[in-house]
Amino acid sequence: MSDVRYPFTAIVGMADLRLGLLLNAVSPAVGGVLVRGEKGTAKSTMVRALAGLLPSIATVPGCRFACDPASADPQCPDGPHALAAAEERPAHLVELPVGVSEDRIVGSLDLERALAEGVKAYEPGLLAKAHRGVLYIDEVNLLQDHVVDLLLDAAAMGRSYVEREGVSVRHAARFLLVGTMNPEEGELRPQLLDRFGLTVEIAATRDPGERAEVVRRRLAYDADPDGFAARYAEDERELAERITAARELLPQVELTDVALRQITAVCAAFEVDGLRADIVMARTAVALAAWDGRTEVLEEDVRKAAQLALPHRRRRNPFDAPGLDEEQLDRTLDEHSEGPDDEGPDNEGPDDEGPGGGPDGGGAPEPVGDAPDGSAASDEPSETVPPQGAPAKANAPVAAAGEPYRTRLFKVPGTGKGAQGRRSPAETDGGHTIRSRRPQGHLSRLHLSATLQAAAPHQVARGRDSRALVLHRDDFREQVRQGRESNLVLFVVDASGSMAARQRMTAVKGAVMSLLMDAYQRRDKIGMITFRGASAELALPPTSSVEVGAARLEQLPTGGRTPLAAGLLRAHEVLRVERMRDPHRRPLLVVVTDGRATGGRDALAQAGQAAGLLAGQGLASVVLDCEAGPVRLGLARTLAAQLGGPAVTLDELRAEGVAALVHAHRPVNHDRKAA
Repeated sequence: MSDVRYPFTAIVGMADLRLGLLLNAVSPAVGGVLVRGEKGTAKSTMVRALAGLLPSIATVPGCRFACDPASADPQCPDGPHALAAAEERPAHLVELPVGVSEDRIVGSLDLERALAEGVKAYEPGLLAKAHRGVLYIDEVNLLQDHVVDLLLDAAAMGRSYVEREGVSVRHAARFLLVGTMNPEEGELRPQLLDRFGLTVEIAATRDPGERAEVVRRRLAYDADPDGFAARYAEDERELAERITAARELLPQVELTDVALRQITAVCAAFEVDGLRADIVMARTAVALAAWDGRTEVLEEDVRKAAQLALPHRRRRNPFDAPGLDEEQLDRTLDEHSEGPDDEGPDNEGPDDEGPGGGPDGGGAPEPVGDAPDGSAASDEPSETVPPQGAPAKANAPVAAAGEPYRTRLFKVPGTGKGAQGRRSPAETDGGHTIRSRRPQGHLSRLHLSATLQAAAPHQVARGRDSRALVLHRDDFREQVRQGRESNLVLFVVDASGSMAARQRMTAVKGAVMSLLMDAYQRRDKIGMITFRGASAELALPPTSSVEVGAARLEQLPTGGRTPLAAGLLRAHEVLRVERMRDPHRRPLLVVVTDGRATGGRDALAQAGQAAGLLAGQGLASVVLDCEAGPVRLGLARTLAAQLGGPAVTLDELRAEGVAALVHAHRPVNHDRKAA
């Protein structure tokens, strides 16, 4: 693979991404840019190409932290720096791998040497290397939350801190932060989204001519990287000079009162939380003016700044897609385009009618009921049902989901070792200390009291002759911390005719949507299996994208028979495969059904056998009992007993229901599962 970067100016299209990156290059105070887009859209290529345009930097010779000779960091671990000739070098592009550890990011202290020898030995991390350069995080949505928090805190404060048992190191860490992500693989939490200054949505062009040009240039680059780069060398030089000129002009740009009032009015009109959006918009508008060679911010700068800084801050619900109402933006800018002493053209408030209407108010289609058989009697009205084994109709009815609500917390019993999250107890890097142990690899979290207790009995034998302890490697102990992990929440949803009767599916979808939102907030992976007609379908393979799960749920049709055993067996197969892929992520099975099973004489017995197969693995499970009507057969509760988990009704699912309902339940085979 060639070391020659693909030229920035050779990339076709993607004007907003190009502008967002360049504005951050002009003014890193904008706060970085998050690039959201589908796979294969040259996100990484453009970010790497930007690094080649950044001006070179002057550094103190031998300083591992890229200190500027003109204003060296007084807290630099390699300092204090004596006056010396500066070294010129290109700005670094530092790429952060998905599985990176906290120590690799901020650096690590050698605690053994610090305690035993009194030496403060510090190995710089990636933040030190990225200082005054670019920090690029590919697939930022797949990083653990505490890692993203750490990165964004450093980007906001311009400084990195390492604290280990009273030993402290800090250094400057100012960099251009760029993150890329594919929304299909999961979203960032709103709090983390807000910390990125700008967000750009990109998608591959659908124009055949542009696509052909992209392919043509890529093939030319692969065939002769040096020759291809040489053809764009002049364009690259001119763009780099423009960045330098805009940086020099930036302090002279004036943010007028009118422009500032437009910025704050737009943020207020779009009801963004906090004031970070106002500050980011102001910095972006100033950078836009400098990029265009102007010393005054115009309305067009404010409009473009809003388009880049606000869409990701407009989300009110985890399932909302980022976006901005352009008509509302134009109205707000027009209303605040005059000075405070000027008479505006129209002092009346804006029309609050937004485009589009609510959901269709038409009547729901007639449900299709289960044909009763010997396995379970039905108290619901029965309509015409396709013959057993026949495929579902293409125009099967689709019920809308009810409004989501806050649900109770379902946890996997025992203590896991999965990725950090917010659901079940687990040994994690965060959380509270529960015990100590001998170090497993590099000592990073010293348990001081346990270390002293291990060393104390041996001091006489070791010839201690001063106040200092004599420590050996075997004395050191590290902390074991307990926090919470994320889990794989696998939904098995009954979409048969009995669920569709009496509009029950609307309430059921609302309940599942609520559980999906809960999974989003707890950073879980989710999967969804649906069963109806004659078979079960993996509607959503395990993924971190709760938004995709919500979309699949909305489109879920209902009707036909109830192959409950097929749904449970499909869940068994999915969990088997996922256990091999990610053995540390513990699953939670959520079966959404009324417990009926049709499609054969032994349908209920087969469902019971499938439930026993899952229970035999010590699987944590919950059955969401959707049975309704005056006559209740209790089949869902029987299924829950076979699975070894609780059965919860739709009313009991709500967080404001009976207190501590779920917390008291412990599944069968708990000891074997925890082991």
